[in-house]
Amino acid sequence: MLLGTNLLMAQTAAGAAPGQEEAPKVDWTGIAYYVLIFFLICLGVAIVGKILKIYDLTLKMQGKKGIKWNTVMAVICIVFLFVGLYGAYWSFTEQGSMTLPEAASAHGVKIDEMFTVTTVLTMIVFFVTQILLFTFLFQYRHSDKRRAHFLPHNNTIEKVWTIAPAIVLTILVVFGFFTWQKIMNSENLKDDINIDVTGHQFAWELRYPGKDGVLGPKDFRLVTGANLLGVNFKKKSSFDDLKVDTMYLPVNKSIRLNILAQDVIHSVYMPHFRVQLNAVPGLPTFFKFTPTITTAEMRTKLDDPKFEYTLYCNKICGGSHYNMQKVVRVVSEAEYQSWLSRQKPYLNDALRKELHFAAANNEQSGASTNRLALNN
Repeated sequence: MLLGTNLLMAQTAAGAAPGQEEAPKVDWTGIAYYVLIFFLICLGVAIVGKILKIYDLTLKMQGKKGIKWNTVMAVICIVFLFVGLYGAYWSFTEQGSMTLPEAASAHGVKIDEMFTVTTVLTMIVFFVTQILLFTFLFQYRHSDKRRAHFLPHNNTIEKVWTIAPAIVLTILVVFGFFTWQKIMNSENLKDDINIDVTGHQFAWELRYPGKDGVLGPKDFRLVTGANLLGVNFKKKSSFDDLKVDTMYLPVNKSIRLNILAQDVIHSVYMPHFRVQLNAVPGLPTFFKFTPTITTAEMRTKLDDPKFEYTLYCNKICGGSHYNMQKVVRVVSEAEYQSWLSRQKPYLNDALRKELHFAAANNEQSGASTNRLALNN
């Protein structure tokens, strides 16, 4: 069943190209094949079990000792232990290489440290407990030559297996709590670069502040075909806002993502920065982070000249969910300012017409200048 599921996901991912109109096809006959194999294996195990049971009854009818089922189960446990240990080894060696590269944000380093500590501790507990469990099942299987010792209660054992895990878990929880408090500090500071990230089926809309560094307010009641985000142009801060298609971030600068959804729940997911936060309709959320590795540097580290950071949606929000992708580029401050100066304003010609803005000529001191006036 797991193999069939992996095949399904692989087929889905292979066809999920950005901009694709139709959802990728899935070869359900291939999935059915693996499901059939699974049931055939189950049937084979059941048949072997029945054969052994008949063989055991035959031996007893002949006055011989039957199959020592306790020994059979003990051997199966040892085999299962070694197969499981090899499976864990295979998972680490094969799938371990599929992990993300080093974190490209300041807080991402702390998340990776916390993840590594937790993983190491749980793996130690996993290997110790599984080896002891199956070894004890084999070593102390039923035998007519010995009797088991009945131990109804032992205060020392109770204290050890209660206090030891409690101490470890307390350390992990406290460590995680303080790390989380630092990461989720979404206070809007003066030097933060505010970026508006709005999700809808099936795209992300990005809005940057203009020269004033302030994003104009939004109102869902103002959403139209031309004003997709419902920006309120009664505020001066809205006039110089910029609409962009690619998210550019200056390296080592504090970024504050202002996240919102217009229809269903989406999720802002930027794995290389260790950023993920839900975009909820009617509930603005925020996430602050500082990118530390430029796109060019990461391309060099990965030896991949085509590498791009990507903004994904991590909620299955509908049939074209896989299309919700935006390229994210981390650049130097000079490159960022150069890119920013070339971006077009959110207030385009179609929106001006819809909002009944008119161009007026104002001649002062013999000089002609253009300005925008609101037709009341």
